[in-house]
Amino acid sequence: MPFYGYGMDYGLLLFVLPAFLFALYAQARVRSAAERFSRVMASIGKTGAQVAEELLRAAGIRDVQVSRAQGYLSDHYDPRQRVLRLSPAVHDGYSLTALGVAAHETGHALQHATGYAPLAFRNRLVPVANLGSQAAFPLFIVGLFMGSGTLMNVGLILFLGAVIFTAITLPVEYNASSRALAALEAGGYLRTEGEMRGARAVLDAAALTYVAALAMALAQLLRMLMLARSRED
Repeated sequence: MPFYGYGMDYGLLLFVLPAFLFALYAQARVRSAAERFSRVMASIGKTGAQVAEELLRAAGIRDVQVSRAQGYLSDHYDPRQRVLRLSPAVHDGYSLTALGVAAHETGHALQHATGYAPLAFRNRLVPVANLGSQAAFPLFIVGLFMGSGTLMNVGLILFLGAVIFTAITLPVEYNASSRALAALEAGGYLRTEGEMRGARAVLDAAALTYVAALAMALAQLLRMLMLARSRED
C-alpha cells in the first residue's frame, strides 16, 4: 500500500505532526519553568556567572572563560574557544533558573575537560549533522520526484547522520544536568530541598526539548522511509 498518494503525505500525519506538537509542548514547558523559577531567588546570593566561575575553579579548570551572550536562553559552552557563554538573565541573575542553567553549561565544560566520550563523539559528528540537516531532505525530494533511488539513498544516509547526532546529544545533555545538580548541592549553592526541586525542574524541562528534537528527527526519518517505499510501490 503506498504511503503517499492522492496528494496525501501519510508520514507527515502519522509521525511528523505528533512529534511537532510534542516539540511545541516541550518548548512551552521549558519557557514556563525558566520564567517561573527566574522569579525565585537562590538564598546563596550569587549570580549565574559567579557560580559558573566557582564551579570551574573547584574542578581545577582555569582555561575556560565565562562571558555574557546575547539573547534569551542562548546559553552554551563553546569547546573550540573554551568559552562558557551565558545569556544576560543567567549571567547576571540570582535566580534558581540562573544557577541551574549556569551549572548545566559548566557541566559541559567539565565533560570536555574530563574527555567525556559521548561529547567527544558528538563534536566529531557536527560536520556530518550540519550537512545532513541542510542537504538531506532536498536531495531526497529531488530523488523522489526524479525517480532516482541513488539520490534518495544519499539523502537518507545523510539524514541518518543527523539523527545519530541528535540521539547522542540526549545522554550528553542529561549527563551535564546530573553534573550540574551534584555540583550545586555539593558546593552548598542550593540550601533547601525547595531550591533543589526548582533547579531540577528547570533542567528537566530543558532536557525535554532534546527528547522532542530526537522525536522530530526520528519522525522525519520514518516519513522519508515511507515516501521511499511508496515510490517503490
